[in-house]
Amino acid sequence: MLFYKDLEKIIFTRNQLLTCDELIIISGYVGPMPVLQLADLPIKTTVIYGMYGADGIQTRLHNELLKCNSKLKNTNILYATTPVHSKCYIWRNKGQVVHSLIGSANFSINGLRTPYKEVLAETNSDTFQPLNEYLEIVISNSIDCTKGASKARNREIIIQDFDASADDGTATMPLFIEKNGIPEVPKKSGLNWGMGSLSGSHVNINDAYIPIRKAWLKRYVDLFPKKQKNPLEKSTGRGHRHNDAIEILWDDGTTMMGLLEGTQYMSSKNSETQYPKQISSHPSKAIMGEYLRNRIKVPEGVAITFEDLEKYGRTTIDISIQGEGIYYFDFSVQ
Repeated sequence: MLFYKDLEKIIFTRNQLLTCDELIIISGYVGPMPVLQLADLPIKTTVIYGMYGADGIQTRLHNELLKCNSKLKNTNILYATTPVHSKCYIWRNKGQVVHSLIGSANFSINGLRTPYKEVLAETNSDTFQPLNEYLEIVISNSIDCTKGASKARNREIIIQDFDASADDGTATMPLFIEKNGIPEVPKKSGLNWGMGSLSGSHVNINDAYIPIRKAWLKRYVDLFPKKQKNPLEKSTGRGHRHNDAIEILWDDGTTMMGLLEGTQYMSSKNSETQYPKQISSHPSKAIMGEYLRNRIKVPEGVAITFEDLEKYGRTTIDISIQGEGIYYFDFSVQ
């Protein structure tokens, strides 16, 4: 059987249909949020970060996985020292494979929560023995994450149209706009999106988003991916561009799920190339708003101003990519 949606639910409920005592996950890239969910499983779990041997791992993601490894009593996180790009979800009982799913979905929010983007397929029982042999080879060439070390990426963010001599691939995203040369935080969008509720807009008072400016799409062409079109489920249906689910790691250790949402065109509305126009939190857009208001010290129902940002000590957020669909947001004050 082939699966192309609800992949997260399938993985986390599969043990209920099997006699198994272990789940082993081999994934090219790994996100901390699904790893933490493994605590809910009543079986032993192992997660192998496959591309550590090729790409290394960014410091912030490495630190988050170390915290997961320390916190979870039923889970062990390994780093493959030789490049492994496969995605295998393997259930075993007493050391023998009893079920497996193989496909394209990484063990990350981005890989598991975007319908139609990735697939997983059940394997036949005649593959269980070679799959077990493959698994043992990967494990024998892996190290415990506590023995790993963060490294710089081999594949750097591609930067165009700017002098990149002093650029490390980190996008500094402004939280304000300029009107007639005067900086201001928009009154009903961006950090103040929720303020529109006071004038009848159907938003939560704490809703907020971080705008993605076209200048950054041009400058960092790998940082924010193009929007992909979902296939139609019914012939009478209407296609749409999906919002990529991402994991956000903040500088203070907070983690949250986010969405690259909205649509903007780089040239004209006749263009098929579409990009996200903002970053919001999920499942509630108020999660990010409440979080940022708490850091800036502006209460609910009060518009955030440029002066508030200056008082806090930051008017921008630095955004960098840590892995596929995993972003680091730095809002720290030096």
